[in-house]
Amino acid sequence: MQSKQLFTTLGALRRDQLGMILPHEHVFVDLRTPDTPGYGLADTAAVVALMAPQIEAIKAQGITALVECSTGGVALRVDLDLAVSRATGFPIVVPTGNYREPWIPKWVGKASAAELEAWMHRELTEGVGETGVKAAWIKVSAGDDGMTPLETKILRAAARAARRCNAVIGSHTIKGRVVMDQLDIIEDEGYTAKRFISIHTQAEPDFDLHKAVAARGAWIEYDNIGWVPDEETIPLILRALEAGLGGQLLLSHDMGWLDPAKPGGGEPRPYTHLVKSVLPKLRAAGVDEATIVQLTHTNPFEAFAR
Repeated sequence: MQSKQLFTTLGALRRDQLGMILPHEHVFVDLRTPDTPGYGLADTAAVVALMAPQIEAIKAQGITALVECSTGGVALRVDLDLAVSRATGFPIVVPTGNYREPWIPKWVGKASAAELEAWMHRELTEGVGETGVKAAWIKVSAGDDGMTPLETKILRAAARAARRCNAVIGSHTIKGRVVMDQLDIIEDEGYTAKRFISIHTQAEPDFDLHKAVAARGAWIEYDNIGWVPDEETIPLILRALEAGLGGQLLLSHDMGWLDPAKPGGGEPRPYTHLVKSVLPKLRAAGVDEATIVQLTHTNPFEAFAR
């Protein structure tokens, strides 16, 4: 049996070729809707100039890969990820898929579920667009109060495409009850909740729903590290570990990025806080090194590799 591989901008990598992985970050994002003039446009050299130093900073911390979480509708630009990756010699993991309404291009809205499945499967197995870079995973989203019919169509197509190659599906979903509905749809399509990441789990205030999502087999992700005080982050991580969720927990910042809507691309937020601040505080709180390795090495690889 072939060992699992993580598909990146620098090729497929095995677990023994990687160390710490950041499972939810952004190199490039445009949060304007796709019909906005200038949407998703940027100069490649400018993106590299702004973002390469951010990558070098985490390389120096021992981070070995980063997952790009910008998807269709919020300007996934794998060509830009690839340029930054090549400039730094650093692997970036990219998705296929599409975000929620109103960030849905017209062609996605008009496409059938079968057409969307074929598109996503092609990008998972052949490459995203003309880049030659295989998507490792599918990134989708759902409305805060529930899925629209269009978001449901995208999720069903994602489940069908992912099932064919064991890819993980991650979803920006704020409420735990909506995540549970998404898991029902994935299972209805014959796929497994074990290949689903509940992105932004920390946004759900009811910790029982964190446990309920994990009990279904899904990954949970606390990805606001550095956005909120460590005094909020550390107790939540410790609570999850005490509840036995350490084997399904992902940690990241949801930071970066070059935003073409802002002058000069804006001011990126660094990806450094986890290693610089949170991990030392977890160790000080008594979290052992094996658990740290599981959270930062093993879990992100197992979530995204196939």
